[in-house]
This record gives sequence, C-alpha cells and structure tokens, in this order.
Amino acid sequence: MTRITPFYVNEKNAAALLDMGAAEFRSHVEAGHLPKGQEIVPGVLRWDAEALRCIGRGAAIEGGIDW
Repeated sequence: MTRITPFYVNEKNAAALLDMGAAEFRSHVEAGHLPKGQEIVPGVLRWDAEALRCIGRGAAIEGGIDW
C-alpha cells in the first residue's frame, strides 16, 4: 500500500511532528511561537505539515541557522 504524506494535519499530528504533546503545542501556538492553524473548511482547523517540518529543521528562520 502506498504511504500518503498529508499536506495538512490536525492539532494532535501537528504536535507529534514537533515531538510535543497537544497541550504544549497549543500553548506555543497561543503564545505566537508557532503558526496558527488554518480553517480549511468551516469548523476544520489544520496546520500546514511542510511549514511545521521547515520549523523543525530551522529552515523557517530568516537567514537560517548555523549549528
């Protein structure tokens, strides 16, 4: 069976992409440290999975990161 890589993920999976629990993820979103979800249809909030991967890699920071 072909594995599907989602474009958008729910809060639980968004948190998992960053190795966080949902409550910790939500607190970072509310504090403005992580992006807010997008309402893709009325009542359905999702996060851009690729944007979260970029954040995790440090690629979302202007100028990049030198480790």
